[in-house]
Amino acid sequence: QLQFVESGGGLVQPGGSLRLSCAASGFTLDYYAVGWFRQAPGKEREGLSCISGSGGSTKYALSVKGRFTISRDNAKNTVYLQMNSLKPEDTAVYYCAAYIGVPDMCFMTNEAYNYWGQGTQVTVSS
Repeated sequence: QLQFVESGGGLVQPGGSLRLSCAASGFTLDYYAVGWFRQAPGKEREGLSCISGSGGSTKYALSVKGRFTISRDNAKNTVYLQMNSLKPEDTAVYYCAAYIGVPDMCFMTNEAYNYWGQGTQVTVSS
């Protein structure tokens, strides 16, 4: 079965940092664009960032640009989201997702993604 497993979530104080990991099993990530999304209670799912299969192209939502960094290590079949300067507004369940794409492009629309992780909770609170 194709699976994504997120890890690294938890409770952090405002201004703190977390690094989320998304490990793939059942398939290799080399040919997949990968995105990070989040959903807070009562809100729609929000696309945060994506990275192309080659790693040569990335995109960020305005709400996280300059604070979050997406990266991938295809040898480890893993994608990361480094989150710095966290705010209470960042509290949400975070999801990684993937789709087969061209090597140097990615999109952040929900409909583009075929494979989704189970989500990991991130809570930013003092």
